[in-house]
Amino acid sequence: MRLRQIALVAKDLAAARADISAVLGLDYAYDDPGVGKYGLRNAVFPIGDSFLEVVSPKEPGTTAGRLLEKRGDGGYMVILQVDDLAQALARVKDAAARIADQRDKDGAAFTHIHPKDIGGAILSLDRMIPKERWEWGGPHWQSHVCTDTSLKVAAAELQAKDPARMAARWAQVLGRAATNDGGAWRIRLDDGEIRFSLERDGRGEALSAFDIVVRDIDAVRANAAARGLLDADGNVTLAGTRVRLIQ
Repeated sequence: MRLRQIALVAKDLAAARADISAVLGLDYAYDDPGVGKYGLRNAVFPIGDSFLEVVSPKEPGTTAGRLLEKRGDGGYMVILQVDDLAQALARVKDAAARIADQRDKDGAAFTHIHPKDIGGAILSLDRMIPKERWEWGGPHWQSHVCTDTSLKVAAAELQAKDPARMAARWAQVLGRAATNDGGAWRIRLDDGEIRFSLERDGRGEALSAFDIVVRDIDAVRANAAARGLLDADGNVTLAGTRVRLIQ
């Protein structure tokens, strides 16, 4: 079980795409036609063999649009890749978490867990055959990977009014232990982790931050500062979501 993709939501897709490209040093994004069924457009950036996605509504009445109205640009989805999908779905059933959407076709499968049943974000459990494949990044994503600046997506952070409770619920659904290390609740995956923090910004429970492994933190911060995306404390924000830079 690994963290394979993070999805954000933004009102202005072109602006968010430009910011991500400039700050993280990425020069390619896939426009996945599959999100059209949800009334969305998107851009999916490969970062190593992990992915960062931004979605944006192209019609009224979408789940993403309602989220934008409620809290503005921000986090949207956490996508985990699993090898044994049947086992993962059995845990979802045992935890009495509802399935919001599901697909299993041509070696690419996903199951979206209803966010109201876990809190914070839509959780997707995905399986690919072969496992190195990533359908949502397009058929040629490997040839567009650029790791001069950014290397991988390493963690997702969810903010909650009760982080311990949300962590316990995600742990139940995922079948992974939630531990409190240094005052932060976290679920460690085979590659990556999910953290749970206290909601302090008045925007409600959400995917509030994610970690990116980069080659040079100062260089990425300089990129962000040039676009007005670096605050006084040195924090980078992309599509309304904090980016924790690690090296």
